[in-house]
Amino acid sequence: MTQTDHTAAPHPTLAGDVGEAEQRLRTRLRRALTTDLPGRVEAATGTHGAGVSLARRREIGREVLDTAIAAHSEAELLAGRVLVDSVCEQRLVEQVLDELFGLGGLQPLLADPLVETIAVNRFDRVFVQYNDGRRAQVAPVAECNEELTDLIRTLAARASSEERRFDRGSPALNLQLPGGERLFAVLGLTAGGVTACTIRRHGYLTATLAQLRRRGTLDVGLERFLRALVRARKNVLITGGTGAGKTTLLRALASEMDPLERIVTVEDAFELGLGLDPGLHADVTALQAREPNVEGAGKIDQAELVRWGLRMSPDRVIVGEIRGAEVIPMCNAMSQGNDGSMATLHASSSKIAFTRLASYAAQGPERLPLEATALLVASAVHFVVHLDRATDRTTRVIASIREVTDAEAGSVISNEIYRRGPDRRAVPVAGALRADTLDDLVAAGFDPNLLSRPEGWWTP
Repeated sequence: MTQTDHTAAPHPTLAGDVGEAEQRLRTRLRRALTTDLPGRVEAATGTHGAGVSLARRREIGREVLDTAIAAHSEAELLAGRVLVDSVCEQRLVEQVLDELFGLGGLQPLLADPLVETIAVNRFDRVFVQYNDGRRAQVAPVAECNEELTDLIRTLAARASSEERRFDRGSPALNLQLPGGERLFAVLGLTAGGVTACTIRRHGYLTATLAQLRRRGTLDVGLERFLRALVRARKNVLITGGTGAGKTTLLRALASEMDPLERIVTVEDAFELGLGLDPGLHADVTALQAREPNVEGAGKIDQAELVRWGLRMSPDRVIVGEIRGAEVIPMCNAMSQGNDGSMATLHASSSKIAFTRLASYAAQGPERLPLEATALLVASAVHFVVHLDRATDRTTRVIASIREVTDAEAGSVISNEIYRRGPDRRAVPVAGALRADTLDDLVAAGFDPNLLSRPEGWWTP
């Protein structure tokens, strides 16, 4: 007699059923929001949703999804299908709500205050850098390339009042997210033609020199020196590499300006946000460059915005980042009565900044030769403040400050007032500052004895 094998075989469809069950529930939840949410919001207000906060809309959306889950579970049981567990249900609810109200798969990463940079090489190849310098690969932010592309297009539509295209005709996108993060994305230009993006978070949307001192970016002597630069209306160029803290330092310097000074800011994408606190900056006009429309018309670059900004009677002009032809109108602004203006520039050292400015000027429509550029820069920029990372490679610090003194034979002449010390932090160089400049700073409240402390980096 043949013995029958009663060993239970694995359920042939269980794993597949669970995956299909999740997809069916996700589809049902998305459909429920699309069809039921508008009516629920209108019923809650009676005014077609006007005045309903985003938080309240999300709350109503959650109520819609709870109802949808109950109906879906009943239908699935009647059909004899596998149900997803409660943990999976709540995960799908949050994902679907984030798709509509938040930032989709990016939402959990942006909700983590420790995450500083997000690099999405493709939808399922995502890396983050934390604010302590650690790096890690994390979960995918979308289910496919098309979903990631649609998410970025949605973010572009929400984040800007101007048209921000993201398609084959305009494959690069640069914008500020609602939380102040900076997103740059490309479409179809990577290996494999997939969408990729990088998000950089500014940890401090507002900053003061005192706060930077407490974080270790500068010491008391540097704090008072920089405060005097602002109050003496010196033109300052802030340099450093990517993520060095240039924008944060610019915000801190701006916090030392008189609250009623008229400021015009020029940016490729809104990032500075100086007008967010009316108590700190009451009179701010923020200008943003504009990409061309579908017909290829309507482009307005930063160079043009600087020229327009000068017609707005500013006390100071601030360019978020010099990247090209705007260097010439910016220098003109600095040398034609708008003293105290500022800008940032990507550069690996305070000295190399002058070469970068010359290269941008040479590429501009004016095609200025080196001699003319050097004279223009020397007449416009008073100081270059360079940021770097300390020896721990995590703390951002001021590493060098140069005073521009003259131009000669196509070169900008400068003195290093603060130079890099053993720990990469800037220490003062006694006697390097010109006497007339020192007089200006003393008149603005600076104590000249602070420059005679060669050890630098001290606290009272």
